[in-house]
Amino acid sequence: MFLGRLSVRLWGGAAAAVLAVAVTGCSAGGGGGTAAATACGSPGVTADQVKLGLVVTDSGTGSAAFDSARSGVDARIGLANQEGGIHGRRIVYQWRDDANSPSQSANVTANLVQQDSVFGLVTATSALGDSLNSLAAQNIPVIGFAQPDWGKYQNFFTYLYAASPETIGRYILASGGTKVAFLTTGASAFTLQVMARYQAAFQAIGLGTTDAISYTSSTDSPARVVQQISAAGADSMIGFTTSSDFAAIAQAARAARLDLSSSVALTGYDHSLLATLGPALAGVSFPVYFRPFEAGGPAIDRYRAAMTRFAPETFVPEQQFAMHAYIYTDMFLRGLELAGPCPTREGFISALRKVSDYDAGGLIAPIDLGNNASQPLNCYAFVKINPAGDAFQVVHERLCANGTGT
Repeated sequence: MFLGRLSVRLWGGAAAAVLAVAVTGCSAGGGGGTAAATACGSPGVTADQVKLGLVVTDSGTGSAAFDSARSGVDARIGLANQEGGIHGRRIVYQWRDDANSPSQSANVTANLVQQDSVFGLVTATSALGDSLNSLAAQNIPVIGFAQPDWGKYQNFFTYLYAASPETIGRYILASGGTKVAFLTTGASAFTLQVMARYQAAFQAIGLGTTDAISYTSSTDSPARVVQQISAAGADSMIGFTTSSDFAAIAQAARAARLDLSSSVALTGYDHSLLATLGPALAGVSFPVYFRPFEAGGPAIDRYRAAMTRFAPETFVPEQQFAMHAYIYTDMFLRGLELAGPCPTREGFISALRKVSDYDAGGLIAPIDLGNNASQPLNCYAFVKINPAGDAFQVVHERLCANGTGT
């Protein structure tokens, strides 16, 4: 079991191969190369196409993490259209930037639904909270990065509502850690909520934790952060930060000869970062909630080929948020396929909730979309940047919250 179109930008998180084959690996399938169905009454559905909406953090704080998200969407939609679309309809989408602002996210979401009449939404943002109730009331299918309280809404889907913090805690314990410094870029309500959950989980398994140590690159010194880590008696650190911020702190820790048993960053599993930040991040570990790129296999090969063909502007396909967006788009296409030749929003939601073995064509371990909102992901993978800073290495293909794994 395994678990992670370049636009001009989370927290606050890819070989020219021939694709002219009837791919059976991605779960959305083609839904048929059949003749296009007649026009249906659902918003966004015509005789020959289905229109989706994409809400993405393309600017603002933390937007760099989502740089590759549109590429993942383009790759999966391109693959579906090459195979004949879904029930003979071509898939298209409109996108909007929410600038990581809850109020702007609510505005652009309403714009996509009301003015662009999209069938549903794929999201690559952590700022969707102000739209949750409105979208649920309208039965708009939404698939993407988890938001606070998503689990209580039947119209919201994600394969990763929550990952067990205990699993990361077990990883740190196994590395010899006893007290963990919590580092953050900014202090959004969402980030602080997630951080508090991690702190409680770490303490429950015997790890000490610090309070949040905030770092702002424009005003703070990485050396000052390292002094705080040392003064707190921490021997490990975890970053709810941007990759560049965590790299600066990790580099400062080495310069100060601070002996850390482990450093874990929640975002940054991105091969494009190795050329610029790899040496600074050498030795840093990352949890991965999909099959690691380094593990290879047919599902990874299909992903790379789709990225190369349909998102060629992304020169490095092995990027965490491109993969996440690819998987969420695949999930949306699976819902469209199951909703039938004349899809309705209600039919989409009902059908997708009944899927008990969704695996994105082998990119993730199978999950039950009927109950995964109440079942945190307890087992996932870990990778680490090698000492030279030029490659990721798989440390665990599977590590679980109870400490078992491979």
